Amino acid sequence: MSKFSVHNKNNINDTNGKKDILNLNLFGIDFKNPVFLAAGVMGETGSAMRRIAKNGAGAVCTKSIGIEKKPGHNNPTMVEVEGGFLNAMGLPNPGIDEYIDEIEYIRKQMKDLNVKVIGSIYGKNEKEFEKVAETIAEHVDLIELNISCPHAGGGYGSSIGQDCNLSHKVVSTVKNVTKVPVIAKLTPNVTDIKEIATSVEDAGADGITAINTLGPGMVIDIESKKPILGNIYGGMSGKAVKPIAIKNVYDIYSAVEIPIIGVGGITTGSDAIEFMMAGASAVQVGTGVYYRGYEIFNKINDEISEYLLKKELKMSDIIGCVHN
Repeated sequence: MSKFSVHNKNNINDTNGKKDILNLNLFGIDFKNPVFLAAGVMGETGSAMRRIAKNGAGAVCTKSIGIEKKPGHNNPTMVEVEGGFLNAMGLPNPGIDEYIDEIEYIRKQMKDLNVKVIGSIYGKNEKEFEKVAETIAEHVDLIELNISCPHAGGGYGSSIGQDCNLSHKVVSTVKNVTKVPVIAKLTPNVTDIKEIATSVEDAGADGITAINTLGPGMVIDIESKKPILGNIYGGMSGKAVKPIAIKNVYDIYSAVEIPIIGVGGITTGSDAIEFMMAGASAVQVGTGVYYRGYEIFNKINDEISEYLLKKELKMSDIIGCVHN
């Protein structure tokens, strides 16, 4: 039995309600399904997000936005490796003031499709997070705090998320200036993720996203004798990180009472179900789009539905069930 508010509105034996059995309520918000687009993937424009939404996403997450324009790292910024990708984008974005019109356009597009918008934001301290949060709050349904990017540098990302006190300070500051739900996205690159999770929960976080990319790691071109990525190193995503992500979700679920959104190597309904059994109430898909195309959201939703109907279960029956 899930310890969170996740409910279904339809009879699980009604195969005509195949998609409806995925309806859920998290953070006081109704979602049509638990499969969301992760930050950093197709989250730049309203048209890109509309394509994702029309292919079945229950929510879409914007790229991470900061106070000022940031060009990001030099190319190449992504390289495929066995089991996934290394990426070092460097948080490229036009800055919150310039991006706000695009976010408002995205919100209107998503409202027509009954898809929620998660605004991903970053900063190098609580004051920067505060300013971005104040500006973006009225244009999104939820705010996700990127305190976990492993390759941003300059005091951003995991420089904050690896420290309990800094993480607490950022979350509490943002919670003080906004009424929309606030989710902290955590890094796996810590000694004990439960410590960080309890810290952000204590600071007032409404939920946790776990995990961001693993690493950093690097790949060397043996012909040129140089690192392939322009930033030299980057964060690992893709299928290979899934077992680590699931273990982190499992640990966080045992330590906190707030909902978890699981992310890391999800490409199938079975992957999503594993995350749910570990404790995730919803999941995010990122590099999985590369493997199964834009249709991945509908495909995963169908696969979860088929599993639940076959087993005569509700989502609330499987969330955190391995802890029982």
